[in-house]
Parts: sequence; C-alpha cells; structure tokens
Amino acid sequence: MNRRAFITGSLKTAAAVSAAGSGLLLQGCAKGKDLDLVVAGGTVYDGTGAAPVRADVGISGGAIREIGRIRSSRAAAVVEARGLAVSPGFIDVHDHTDVGLLVNPKAESAIRQGVTTLVSGQCGGSPFPIADREFDETRQALADEYGLELDWRDIRGFLGRLERAGVALNYTTFVGHGTVRGAAMGQEDRAPSAEELEKMKALVAEAMAGGALGLSSGLEYTPGSFGSTEELIALSRVAARTGGLYATHMRDEEAGLLEAVAEALRIARETPIRLQISHLKIGFAVNWPKLGALLDMLEKARAEGIEFRCDRYPYIAGATGLSTLFPIWAREGGTERFIARLQDPAFDARVRAHLAEQEKGYGSWDRILISDVGSDKNRSFEGMSVLEAAAQAGKAPYEFMRDLLVEESDRVGMVSFYGSEDVLKRILSHPLVGIGADGSALAPYGPLAKGKPHPRNYGAFPRALGKYVREEKLLPLEEMIRKLTGMPADHFGFVRRGRLKVGWAADVCVFDPARVIDKATFKEPAAYPEGIEKVIVNGQLVVDGGEHTGRLPGKVLRKNGRGAVA
Repeated sequence: MNRRAFITGSLKTAAAVSAAGSGLLLQGCAKGKDLDLVVAGGTVYDGTGAAPVRADVGISGGAIREIGRIRSSRAAAVVEARGLAVSPGFIDVHDHTDVGLLVNPKAESAIRQGVTTLVSGQCGGSPFPIADREFDETRQALADEYGLELDWRDIRGFLGRLERAGVALNYTTFVGHGTVRGAAMGQEDRAPSAEELEKMKALVAEAMAGGALGLSSGLEYTPGSFGSTEELIALSRVAARTGGLYATHMRDEEAGLLEAVAEALRIARETPIRLQISHLKIGFAVNWPKLGALLDMLEKARAEGIEFRCDRYPYIAGATGLSTLFPIWAREGGTERFIARLQDPAFDARVRAHLAEQEKGYGSWDRILISDVGSDKNRSFEGMSVLEAAAQAGKAPYEFMRDLLVEESDRVGMVSFYGSEDVLKRILSHPLVGIGADGSALAPYGPLAKGKPHPRNYGAFPRALGKYVREEKLLPLEEMIRKLTGMPADHFGFVRRGRLKVGWAADVCVFDPARVIDKATFKEPAAYPEGIEKVIVNGQLVVDGGEHTGRLPGKVLRKNGRGAVA
C-alpha cells in the first residue's frame, strides 16, 4: 500500500448533557454528592461471562466505585436503566483508525456502537514511523485530503498529538511491520541486509518504548508480504521483550489458509509471543470445507499452551483496496511501479491470468463492489459492482479495474463477498474468537463521509448482539459480551478495563437487548445502529439517548515495559 492510499483509508464543542428523546432519565442533583453518576436498575453483565445480576453501578472520578443497591440521592446524576443491559464498553480489537481521529475526534461510528476502546495499527500499517524519504509525501497527502499538518515522525509524536486534540474514546495501537519495513528498506521484494534488519529491530524497539501494543503484520500487502517468517520472528522477539503481542493479517486467507495459520502459530511458538490472528475467515467456496481442519489446528495450539486469540467481523464480506486482487509481484516497489506494470503490455497476460483465477474464486465480478475512489471523476462508480461499473464504462471487467487503478493511482477501495454464513457462525461461536470491526471511526458528515464503506464501520457490534445473539441465538448474551470486553482486555493486558468491577475504569455501555441491531447496509452504510442508549467513557457520558454529547474523555493507552496497558 502506498503512503497516500494508506492515509486516505466538524468537531462541535462539548454539548450539555441532555436526555431529551432518549427514554432514559438523567437528573442533575445537588452538589456535595459522593458519586458523580449512578446507572440505576439495569441488568449488569460484568464482562466475565457470568450470569447477569440486577444492580446499580456507582461512578466517581472516572472509575466504578460501587455495584449493588445505591441510593439515587448520593449521585450528582442518575441514568435510569431498568429493562436495559449494562455492560463494559466494547473493545474493538481490530481497528484501522489513526489520522481520522484528528479529523473528527468524536469517533462517531465507533462510539455509537458502544465501543469505548479502539485497538489500531493493524494489518502491518501504522501512522509511524515515518522515514525521511516518506515525510514530504505523507505531509502533502494529509494536507490535501484533510487539511491536517504533519508534526510527528514516531509513536510518541503521534500519540502526543492525539492527546492534545482530545478523543471521545480510548485508543491504543500496534506498530506495523509493513510500515517499519518500508521505513528501513523501501518497497523492494528482497531479504533485508543485516544492517536493514537491525534498523527494523530498532524501529520496533522505539515503538515499544513509546507504548505500542506490539507488532502487527499484513502479509497480503506490500511491502510486508516480502518479509520471511524468520524476519517476523526476529522482530516479534523485540516486541516480546516488553510484553508485546504479534497481530497478523495472515499470508493467505483462501487456498493457503492452513499454511498461513501454521506460520502464525510458528511465530508465536518460536518467539515466544502472544498472538492475535486477525479477521479469521475462509475465502471462496472451494475452501470452506477446510473449516474443520482450521478449528482442529486452533484446538491443538491451545492444548500446546500457545497464547492466542482470534477476531472476526460479523459479515461474509470484507473490504480492502482493489489492488489486492492483483498479484503481489505486480505491486512490488510502490505505486508508481505498480501503475507502470499495469500499463506495460509485456505484463498483461500474466496479470490477466491472475485476475481470471480471482474471478473463479468469487464466482462473478458482481461480488466485488467499488466502495470508494480518490477523485470526483470516477465517483459515480462508488457502490456499484465491478460488473455494473464496467458495463457503464463500456469495458470488460478486467480492463475496467486496470484502468480505474491507473486513473486513481491505486486509490480505489472494494467490498468483496467471499464468505459463507455457516462458516462465519462457527468461527464467531468459538470461545477464542472475539469481534473486531476491521473498519475505522467514520461519520456521515464532513471529510470522513466519503464513499460507500463497508457497513461494519457503523454496525459490527450491534449486529453481533442483535443478529447473532438475539435472532440467531448463536451464543448467550453474557458470552458475547465477554468476547467484546473481558476476553480482549485480558489478552492485551489492559489495566482495570474490560469488566464492571469496583476500582476499574468506568467504560460502560447501556443498551436494549430487545432492540439493539445494526442499520447500516451495503447500499446505505452510513447509518447508526439502534438500541445503544448510553455510552460512558472514563466516567463521562459520550452517547446519551443514542446521540453524541460532544465530550472527549478518551485516553491514549500505552503498554509499559512490564506488558501492562494503561
């Protein structure tokens, strides 16, 4: 992925809290109370998977102070939650938000789903470190796209910028292997020299010292795809020294899935390091029968004692750049060389053959949607399938995709329908699999409203609760909440987050189990969910009655040298 394409992937002042139209009671009380807020009368799910209890939750100073029966008169404000579920705020374990929080720190599409913490820097890409040779291009891209000034080069600078700006929810990040590799040795398909490998190690160590969760890889993207297993082990060992994790978008999620899982488990075993397998899925119908073998591999690894978890978004379609349909060798060297190869007749037959195999996997090009483009010239194609768009352009599908990538300098996003509902359900129900939206915090207004993004950006967590718990009865509600809260908090090493427990951070979601559901669709993705009534971050109401209050109480969470994240 080129730097500009990676980056392109109306903040109001804080409003007075209002419960108008919410159906919930929020009362201002006299001064001198010993609690800031009481969430009263709800059904409390503590995030451990235990059966819920009817209780009040008392909050003060950003933390939970009491759980039980609490007199409302003790609180400065009361949230009436009778008939509603009260749970820890959700943790999105696989998020791609970075500079978007500087564009709009309200994190609208995430916080309105009940998400109170984002785990970003995924798939090998992070907004740091920025090498000298990339700085000017990155600075210009930020200025052109968002009117932002680039004033950081490393993790300390980026996280400091977020803290100064303020953000609605908590944020933590990995450092990306692809970004590190690009900074140390460019976009080339070769092994690093000894000096370059040491440079990569130093960059990972620098990021870990600045608070990174660990190392992420994106092994279907360039230049991360050019890294060997041994290179990943060497860099993971640097991250592991201070308790870091290794999160991987594996090398293959289709025909070579089992081999890719084996590689991820080998890295975890030989480093050793805690592992997060990102968006666990099986692409293409011909590969769906591999599910049994996949689950057997995971169970064997668990029995062996490997520390790992997986995540998945609750949809059978994914989203990424259109260029990922094209061969890795064609993308080697960066955007300019990729575009040049697409225009070179000498490579045409090889690229066409690769795309023909992709078409066989999907079954038809109508299973690929154009989600966004970089320029206004081709904006009309957004939301169309490749077949529809190609017909409108008067071209065959291959020529349409090739020409679109050339015209847009690789700034083309896609949504791809690759999956099976039955496979998805079995993966979601596995006790080691949590939920990661694999999206970004967007908004239906302003600079983040472009294109037709995957609906998971707006609906992944309510969909898990509404469709797969209430409607499909895939899991008990307390178990799904554990997957969204306590399980990832434990795996990542969060300090006093992910549970409703006295003394722990007051990140809370109040929702209606009978109504919660996603409303975003592939045709109309920018739609907020229903049933998420209140979201509290560090003791402050950020969503009230389904509406954003404008408050920005989120914290940047950093991993320390002992592996704890606070």
